[in-house]
Order: sequence, then structure tokens, then C-alpha cells
Amino acid sequence: MSDTVRPRDLLDWCGIPAGQLVAHQGKRIPLRIVADSAEMGRVMAAELADLVAQHNAQGLPTRAIVPCGPSSWYAPWIAIVNERQLSLARLTVFHMDECLDAQGRPLPANHPYNFRTFMERHFYGGIPKALNVPDEQRFWLLPSTIDRVRAAVESAPIDLTLGGWGQDGHVAYNQARRHPFQRPSLEELAESTVRIQENNIDTLIALSHRTFGGAYQFVPPMSVTLGMRECLGARTIRLFSDTGAWKQTALRVALFSEPTPEYPITLLQRHPDALLTATAETTRHPVAEHPEWELL
Repeated sequence: MSDTVRPRDLLDWCGIPAGQLVAHQGKRIPLRIVADSAEMGRVMAAELADLVAQHNAQGLPTRAIVPCGPSSWYAPWIAIVNERQLSLARLTVFHMDECLDAQGRPLPANHPYNFRTFMERHFYGGIPKALNVPDEQRFWLLPSTIDRVRAAVESAPIDLTLGGWGQDGHVAYNQARRHPFQRPSLEELAESTVRIQENNIDTLIALSHRTFGGAYQFVPPMSVTLGMRECLGARTIRLFSDTGAWKQTALRVALFSEPTPEYPITLLQRHPDALLTATAETTRHPVAEHPEWELL
């Protein structure tokens, strides 16, 4: 295990044609490819809905860690719940992270990175109260709720972690640590738990291009997040991406690198039931499409 990915290795991984990824012998974690965002959203929604339905039939509760995003799964989720008349009365939801301002405070309600507002509108909104998740089973992660959320997560097994991954392979807001004096080891990253933190500069820049036309001044500089210990503790992990170029390199590292703290997603290789799902665009890589390039 190395703390950083070698450019020579990265060039090799990124040079693998997308059509060879699923069956590649060097792959360290399963990969599922879907055509586009619409298909991915349906698959992601079904992961949670099918699990809830199965547990309901057995009279069991369901405990899930749920992300704010990717956005393509919310409409299918609401449609499935309403069409099946799927009761969410036994579902407990742990929201995996939340953005904070420069003083570590929650954002205004209508800020585009206020995850609670978004989820109330798009995850819970549109589902009638008779079917919906009870308010007391919605665990919102805020600076004021850290101890309560941590205790609730640890009180019983988590059935499912849903999520995406970031440009550096972050899961929830477990980013690669960039601090010059404080670099956690892989084991320290794996044992990280609920915390408030400053976000990395590369995360701020990526989000600024995604949402604000490059205006990094508007991107929330801090966050509160579940740790890798909570995310990895679920019985099943399903991560999804339909973001294309922003996630292409992190996907290749997740598939082929040894576990490294530079890309937290590589820790999923240790999990017995983890699966990555990516759109066809996200599985492509410009290096694979330009073998004539001389990069090293």
C-alpha cells in the first residue's frame, strides 16, 4: 500500500478501454455499467426500495445511510414508493453529510448546498405522509446532532450505504486529507467517524465549476460528515456516479489501485458486499481514447 498513486500506474489504469473494465482480471471491486443518468436513477432507487419491501415482508426494520445526490434517483424513488404503496414506516434514514459555512454553521435554507432542504423537497417530498419515513426516524447530520447521530448509527447494524464518490474518491465528505502536517494513515481513515472539517481546495473548485460557473467564493468551505467507519459498517454498499469526466479517474483508481488514503473509495475493496455503478460516460477516459498521447 502506498500513500499516493504513482503516475505510471495511473496512466496504465486510465488507458484501459471502457469496454474492458467490467471483466478486467485486475479489477479489485465489482463494477456495473448503465447507459445513462435515467437508467442509473432507476437502479439506485430500486436498491433502497427493494430492500425496504423485502424487510417489510419479513416484519423487519431497514436502516440506511442515504446521500444528497446523485440527483437522478429521486424521481424514480418517489414513483416506486407511490406506485407500489410501499410503506416506509420501518425505514430509518441517516443523512450522510451536510455543508457548513466558514464558521461551521448550517447554510441558509435556500442555499443550493443545503442538503436538508434538498432532501425534504426531493427525497421525502411527493410521498404521502401515510407512506413516508416518520420524522423521528430521519437523522439529519448537523454540528448540534453529531453525538446523537453517532449513537443512533452504532445502536444497530446499518443495512445499506447508498452514495456517490467525489473527484478524489471521497465517500460522504471523507476526502483525501491535503493538510501539509496532518496526513492520516489508511487505518486512521478507515476508523474515521462523524466530524466537522474544512473541505479540500480541489473539492471547492470542483463544486464551483459544477454549480456556480467557477465562482468558488459561493461554495461552502466546511462540512459535517459521517466517517468511513460508519459508511463501511453497512452490510451492503452501493455507490453510483453519472457525473462523467469529474469522476472518471477516481473510478479507475477505485477499480485498480491498492487501498490508499489518497482515494478513500479504495477502502471499499475491504468490504464483502460493495458494488460501484457508473454511466457509460463515467467509465470512459480521455487517456484510453488517445493512445498517441505521450504523458510520461
